Amino acid sequence: MKLNIDIKVPSSQEWIDAVMADFPSFLQDHADCERKASAMAMSFVAKYPNRKEILPELIEIGIEELEHFQQVYQLMEKHNIPLPESMGKDPYVSQLIKCCRHGREDRFLDRLIVASVAETRGAERFRLVSEAQSEPEMHRFYKILWASEAKHGHVFVKMALNYFDEKDVYDRLEYFMEEEGKIIQNLEIRAALH
Repeated sequence: MKLNIDIKVPSSQEWIDAVMADFPSFLQDHADCERKASAMAMSFVAKYPNRKEILPELIEIGIEELEHFQQVYQLMEKHNIPLPESMGKDPYVSQLIKCCRHGREDRFLDRLIVASVAETRGAERFRLVSEAQSEPEMHRFYKILWASEAKHGHVFVKMALNYFDEKDVYDRLEYFMEEEGKIIQNLEIRAALH
């Protein structure tokens, strides 16, 4: 059983060029994304406490994403890069969420799929960042994150399969991967994870 679908549209060279040209801004955005990812995992715990089969993994993901935030923050401190004054909305995630259906069960499935899609894109982009690094510490750091994000992409699909028919899960995953491709092509190019 396949737990995720490959992204439809690869990140552009223009995106990685923008990231490498303004890496401090990328680190600031990356820190925000890790905080948001931790909060997202814990929001599943808060909203769906009856989904006992997935609570331990959600809690683990919440902690792991918070540890990633701590690691990014330590890198930022080392390079005298401050945290942003405020966390802005992520246009990529906002557009994915607009594709979610309403109704408790449909929305639960779609939000798990959105988490999978975002983690899969994150893995692809962390790989690109790792490969573009000339500094060994940064190369290693983003290589480790790339593996972690890829694993999270699988985990959210596996969670969905606990509660929903396999065909429904894969149909929604396919739908979101198609929509994600359109979103990524139309996103403003900036030194940000998304």
